[in-house]
Amino acid sequence: MGTRSLLKDCWIQILATVLGTLMACSNGMAYGWTSPMVPYLMSNATHIPITLHQGEFLETIFLFGGVAGLPASIFVVNRCGRKLSMIISSFVGCLCWIMILCTYSLHVVYVARFFSGMAGNMVFIGAPMYIAEIAEPRIRGFLSASIYTMMLLGFVLVYAAGALLPFYVVPCMGIVLTSLQVLIFPFMPESPYFYVYTNRDEKAHKALARLRSNSSNIDKEIEEIKIGIERQKSEKGRLQDMILIRSNRYALFVMLVLNCTQHFAGISVILMNFHSILAEAGSIYVSTAISAIFFAIIMLTAVTLASMIMDRFGRKFLLITSGLLTGTALLIMTIYFHLKNTGHDVQSISWIPIVCIMSYAATFKLGLGIVPIVVTAEIFSSKVKAMGMTIADLFYVLPAISSIHVYSVLVENYGIHVPFYVFSASSFLGVILIYLYVPETKGKTLEEIQLMLKGHNKKQVDSDKFVRTALVS
Repeated sequence: MGTRSLLKDCWIQILATVLGTLMACSNGMAYGWTSPMVPYLMSNATHIPITLHQGEFLETIFLFGGVAGLPASIFVVNRCGRKLSMIISSFVGCLCWIMILCTYSLHVVYVARFFSGMAGNMVFIGAPMYIAEIAEPRIRGFLSASIYTMMLLGFVLVYAAGALLPFYVVPCMGIVLTSLQVLIFPFMPESPYFYVYTNRDEKAHKALARLRSNSSNIDKEIEEIKIGIERQKSEKGRLQDMILIRSNRYALFVMLVLNCTQHFAGISVILMNFHSILAEAGSIYVSTAISAIFFAIIMLTAVTLASMIMDRFGRKFLLITSGLLTGTALLIMTIYFHLKNTGHDVQSISWIPIVCIMSYAATFKLGLGIVPIVVTAEIFSSKVKAMGMTIADLFYVLPAISSIHVYSVLVENYGIHVPFYVFSASSFLGVILIYLYVPETKGKTLEEIQLMLKGHNKKQVDSDKFVRTALVS
């Protein structure tokens, strides 16, 4: 299908996705904020003086906020809907940026970072659910990937503005992004799945009519959604059923594999400590500030490319390719740090960490950095989707906190090369687990994916007659 035809058929889905992910862009800015800002706050020019340990706490309190926001996220997404949860998260994010802009107190910044983590948690639960439920299967991967694309655009903005412009510019940009979502996104349709799930069939029909250009198939799609929702409602939605039901248990395991591989491949450590890592590398070729901007741009480019080819090559192919290339880039950088820390003269080859970390930006974001959030939105049934997404988000935050802690301890006691050995090994181990256990969801409807997780083989799932029989039963 050509680009023009795709835009004509799916423009409401695309517009809703863009407007709904402005908070993801803001969250990317908040996530990467410490990398350029901690050096400023520790400098003589700062208006909020901090110590090294206070700078580290600015990183982790953001992630702690994400954990603390889990109960609120699951309640709001289930009770208020996907769309309203995204609006609430952007409103809270806006308030947090205002606090950072206006304060001279480190404690206020702590509070803002904490609640910013909560808001980011909510949008990364609500937005993947919303997009997966409004998108047609043919572009679901592309639209779901846009969440991470917008997040990486936030990294580009914060790395560039944070390093080169005054302190107040970044929070002003965050305020603009979140305000736009609060003001404009309410005009977008709610998820038809949510309306059907809450027994509002007429609203579901109207929402789907706005989202689909072909009105002749709306009744058929609504009926399929209703059949699937009824089947999923027949399953229990208790917390223990996340373990007792095979499909839920399998989905959780997949999320654990993907998120642990993500963070123990070093992404949170590198994003939050990029400037200090390159300073440790001692490169004489490119300044750290310029390198950070290129790093973010390469990540954004790689994610954009991945989102365009994901529905063609599949999720699993991108994950495996990304893991192998990322592990290789990390291993080369690890060897460089090892040589440097054992007294070898590496000045003449100090271009190696620059090349490796730029390669890391491209290879990681080609698969490991984007596919997990797409798969997360696809593999949980409607009955437990909010709960599953929340637990998956916990699986995201806890490995992130753990990887940052492991990095700090190992660097302080053994040198920077040791945690990078861990990150490289984790990438290769992740590839093995992905090959063995992660299912391919490309081109499958949400209901077909559920049947795959329940143990039905690919031939059965590909059979339209079998799927319809299974959904009714």
